[in-house]
Amino acid sequence: MSYGSDPSGLVWGYLFGVTPEALPVDSAAALAWMRDHAANNPSQFIWLHFNLSNAASEKWLTTHANLADEFYETLHTGSRSTRIELAEDTLIAVVNDVLHNFSFEESDISTLWVSVARNVVVSARRKPLQSIERVRQAVRHGEPVRSSVELLIHLLRDQADVLVKIVRDAVERVDDIEDKLLADRPTAKREDLGAMRRVLVRLQRLLAPEPAALFRLLQRPPSWMADLDTQELREATEEFSVVLSDMSSLQERIKLLQEEIAARVSEETGRSLFILTIVTVLALPINIIAGMLGMNVGGIPLSHHPAGFWIIAGIIATFTVVAGWLVTRAARRLR
Repeated sequence: MSYGSDPSGLVWGYLFGVTPEALPVDSAAALAWMRDHAANNPSQFIWLHFNLSNAASEKWLTTHANLADEFYETLHTGSRSTRIELAEDTLIAVVNDVLHNFSFEESDISTLWVSVARNVVVSARRKPLQSIERVRQAVRHGEPVRSSVELLIHLLRDQADVLVKIVRDAVERVDDIEDKLLADRPTAKREDLGAMRRVLVRLQRLLAPEPAALFRLLQRPPSWMADLDTQELREATEEFSVVLSDMSSLQERIKLLQEEIAARVSEETGRSLFILTIVTVLALPINIIAGMLGMNVGGIPLSHHPAGFWIIAGIIATFTVVAGWLVTRAARRLR
């Protein structure tokens, strides 16, 4: 199966710097350019995006792409937290992104691996992701990309935009739940809010760039990386802080809503138990007297009295009224 890619696992490829707009290339053209032109054209670079679900993709990369060993290590054993590191004068980025049909499920988050050298950018994923597709659409529509690092910066900024949309959608859902809760029409379960909160926590944990790795990179960038790219990379990562701050605030709102729903459920449970207690207490006199009079022994009082039934009924009514009064009085004291 091709899994949406060619036999080599390539989903798409673009060559930059030859014309004002990027030129689409296949795996054969990409291989020919990397072999014959990459070293002689520093102003040009190529972007190759692979689907790792196709088993041929990693084999092609190992054979032809000449990537750093750290890139393959991150594919199999590395941490999934978002980070950008320097390895063999190459930027290795691990970027967590959301699927196209993101629906606040933990399984809707997947990882994108990126290797950025001066002339070659390789990205790889196992599932279609939103941010990388937005970069592709921008390239297809002719948006200029100055350098390979700018392509990575574009990806980070698009990912921040995707996060902003996720936060806005989550805020709308939370606002709707809060409005219904204030109107005493709660329809959402605590489990739903809990699931949303878990996804937001996981997004925040995975998408926040590791500050230590980023600090080391910005302090000692690769020699071929322009100062403008370094500055823009710093600004792109700083944009995440605002989104992550909004995400933290939203998590607190969800936590408060969960506590409010739990308090209301507890109050409803207490009210139901109180009603059940009243019914039990009111039924207690008639149950006790009926049990005593129903015993099959001699000496049952009033068994031969012509008004025995009404006397017993009056006694039961009296005890029931007294029990009801005592329960009502106790309830008032508790309030």
